[in-house]
This record gives sequence, C-alpha cells and structure tokens, in this order.
Amino acid sequence: MQKLIINGKRPLRGGVTVSGSKNAALPILAATLLTDESCEIHNVPQLRDTRTMFDLLRSLGKDVEVSHNGTVLVRAGGPLKSVAHYDMVSTMRGSFCVLGPLLAKLRQAKVSLPGGCVIGVRPVDLHLKGLSALGADFEVENGYVHGRTSGLVGKQIYLGGVFGSSVLATANVLMASVLAEGTTVIQSAACEPEIGDLGECLNAMGAKIDGHGTPIIRVTGVKEMDGVSYTVGPDRIEAGSFVLLAAATKSDIVVHNVNYGHLLVLIDKLEEYGMKFRHENGSLYVECPHQGKPVSVTTYPYPGFPTDLQAQFMALMAVTPGVSLVVDKVFPDRFIHIAELNRMGANIRREGNAAVIEGVKEIYGAPVMASDLRASAALVIAALAANGTTEINRVYHLDRGYEDLDQKLLGLGARISRMDE
Repeated sequence: MQKLIINGKRPLRGGVTVSGSKNAALPILAATLLTDESCEIHNVPQLRDTRTMFDLLRSLGKDVEVSHNGTVLVRAGGPLKSVAHYDMVSTMRGSFCVLGPLLAKLRQAKVSLPGGCVIGVRPVDLHLKGLSALGADFEVENGYVHGRTSGLVGKQIYLGGVFGSSVLATANVLMASVLAEGTTVIQSAACEPEIGDLGECLNAMGAKIDGHGTPIIRVTGVKEMDGVSYTVGPDRIEAGSFVLLAAATKSDIVVHNVNYGHLLVLIDKLEEYGMKFRHENGSLYVECPHQGKPVSVTTYPYPGFPTDLQAQFMALMAVTPGVSLVVDKVFPDRFIHIAELNRMGANIRREGNAAVIEGVKEIYGAPVMASDLRASAALVIAALAANGTTEINRVYHLDRGYEDLDQKLLGLGARISRMDE
C-alpha cells in the first residue's frame, strides 16, 4: 500500500484538467456487453475502478484494449459468459451493473453481490425489483445473485427507494430494457448526469430512449444493439473537488473540461461562502476570498447537493470559522471521515445523519487514514489547507476515483509526494 505526504499551507495557482467521469464510464463500459460489435469508448479515466471493469469484461469474454490517451476498444473475444465472479465484483460496487446487460443479452446471469466503499448500507433490492418487473427471476445464494428470464418484456416500473432514486439501479434497468420486447417506462429514475451520459451512449448504439436524465425514462425495445464510438463526459465530482480544494487553500485556479450546469448547486453554495466564478469555453475560473463564511448543506439526489462532495465540503467548513451543518439524506452513515479530520484539529461532531462543524482558524498536519474514496479527497483538501505535514495512508481508495491526482496537484504547485507505507 502507498501513502501521500502533503506539506500544506501553500496557495495553489494555474490550471487543471478534469478527467472523464468514473461514474459514467463504468456503466457505459458495461453496456458494451449488449452488442457483439466493436465499441470504442473515449475519455475513460485510468483508475483502479475502471481497470477492475476492464478485467471483468475480459473475464466475461470481451477483448479489451486500453490506450494511453483514455480510449478503450472493446471487442468480442469469444462466446459471452454469464458469471461475474466475486474476486472482481466484491471490490467495486459499480461492477454490479453488468447484471442488466447480461440478462438482456444471454437471458441468464450469475453476479456476485457487490463491494466498494464503506459508506453505509447499500442494498441491491431496487436493481432486482426493476429487473424482476421486466420478467427476470432471481435467487440469492452463497453471495451471488442468480438471474434467469425467458425473455424480458417492457413494463411501467416505479424505481424509487427509501432514500430516493438509485443511479446504479437505474443504469441496470435501463440497459436491460433496451433489448426488452415492447415499451418500458421507468418512473422515479435517477436524474444524475451519468444516467444522461449512459442514455446518449445507448442511443448511439441503436437504442430508442427518451427522457434519460429526467425522473421518467421511456424505452422502446430493439432487437439488437450496434457498436459505437462514444466520448465520456467530464467528471463533475472531480471538478467539484478541485473547486473545494481551491477554496480551502484560498487559491485562484482555472478548472478545465467542466460542464458548468452539472455544478450549479455547489457553485450556489460557494457563492454564499464568498467565492466568485466565471465560466467560458468549458473552463471554470475560480476566485476565492481570504476568509469565507460558514455555509450549511443537505445532500439530495441530483440536482441536489451531491453526497459524493459531502466529505470534501466538510473539509472546507472545518477551516471556515463559524458554525455550519452538513446533513446527508442519501447515505446517512457517510461520516467516517469526521474522526480523521478531528485528528487534524477540526471540531466536528456527529448528530444522527448530520455533522455540526465549528470551524477553526487553523488545522495541523497529522497521520490520517483514508476510509473510502471521497473521504480520501477530503483528507487531501484538509492536508493542503493544514499547517505542517500530513501523511494520508491507504490512498488506494483515492486511486479508485481520481486519475493522477497527485500529479495534477503538483502542476498547481502543491508540495505532495507518494511513497510506500
């Protein structure tokens, strides 16, 4: 395992380019299982999670070639297989989205129950509910989901859950429905941009989808899917992380390859904090105040404040004098990072699904432990804002979702190095 050593309290400057969206790339790569033709997917970030998906596709019978410029070529490498094994799916929750394409293409699938970040209970009941409505039968045995169907048939499906819609369940049902007979209507579908990206890719493969990126998606099934050349959109969570990093270090930077519309809720909150923004030609110019104001947020499904930026926002509020409140209504247990931020001198306490932050003028470097992907990013932000040196251990979490983050930070002038633990 590796760790990051960060010397903080250094203003950053310059520009940084956002990579392709991890959360869009994973289901788009899974969608290549729907066709026997070649698919060329561009702007795929080179991450632990995408490499896991490459290996999973290979294990299912696909030939996968990865170039250094972020282009991935997926071709048929032999008969498609129906079993997604534990050793891959257990390491990354996103790999569970092969279930829908395999059922649609092969009419059977055996997929391990998923793993990933430890951020609270994340059941697969909505996945199975939606796919069952299309005509699949399931058994869960020995840690695997066994699915079979004599043929998927379109239906009206309500896909809402206790904490709202599910992005991955929407992706699974959407991919299965493109080869289902007749018309499928998914109500309470996830509206996240990553679903919009997936829908665009599926349509480019020959699907007939309307409403992707809205709460109601309508799909008219087709007989077969074609190959495609498709470019994944920018990662809004990475973009947001860089904006929050700039705020915490009181730095003026430029973030390139940004979809401004995907960041409106974050920008709204940070304008309340005191930041100024200008966007043009896909770049976001960020101007930070010397001292911002405390701001409270509550996470909701898109277009609400994203739970995937909750930890990073908390790191900013930890160094913003005054009291703020962070409530997570998507993953109410996603607060493991509080203890590590407090080790650095933050003053945060948890109350149920909320964190009360009493911002301090200064935090200090300390040895800390990354617990999950977004908590890792929060610790990087805190370390860059802290006085002294911080060791962040278990940065393999960070490598799951941020492409070359330490190199990008070096380009902004950060003092950061990577070494073995």
